[in-house]
Amino acid sequence: MMEETTDYNLLKNRFRGYLPVIIDVETAGLNAQTDALLELAAVTVKMDEKGYLVEDQKCHYHIQPFEGANINPESLKVNGIDIDNPERGAVPEVIAIPEMFKMVRRAMKEQGCQRAVIVAHNAAFDQGFLQAAVKRINAKRDPFHPFAMFDTATLAGFMYGQTVLVKACKEAQISFDGKQAHSALYDTEKTTELFCKMVNSLKDLGGFPMIRSE
Repeated sequence: MMEETTDYNLLKNRFRGYLPVIIDVETAGLNAQTDALLELAAVTVKMDEKGYLVEDQKCHYHIQPFEGANINPESLKVNGIDIDNPERGAVPEVIAIPEMFKMVRRAMKEQGCQRAVIVAHNAAFDQGFLQAAVKRINAKRDPFHPFAMFDTATLAGFMYGQTVLVKACKEAQISFDGKQAHSALYDTEKTTELFCKMVNSLKDLGGFPMIRSE
């Protein structure tokens, strides 16, 4: 009987059936339970014909603070968000989160993946705010693993010796406009570039799939 070979140019075989989804949030504080979620962006990835990871689908939402949410003025100074600006086009969490989930589930189906996993820079922060919002709106069919995550700050520390996003991008020769930082969509796009660059560099170095000696 011939052994079945695994096609590692298929995304479903690269991360144990998980679909990496790069996310970034902008918030009105540091406490996921009490502080407002103000912005959310997500990017899915796919494999090209040579098995290299590339950006696929994306979504981006400005979000209305949930009822009773804490707004820390110092956080707004950092991210530059004017929550009272009608041009933000902000929507409630109950709209933004399920719409993002739809995109993720669609990508999972297209790539043959069984579940999604969050990828983010200092991922525990983003995961915490997303999970708190999911709980507040009692969202159904959450596609994400409840605790697993890929932290690009940790990965960049191993690959490039840098854990700050802008510095890691510089080491990876990825352009980064500091004036656009703290925009959820821009940061997500740059984190996606960084994540793909690290995964693809490992492939080029012969690090995946591992060649095991007998």
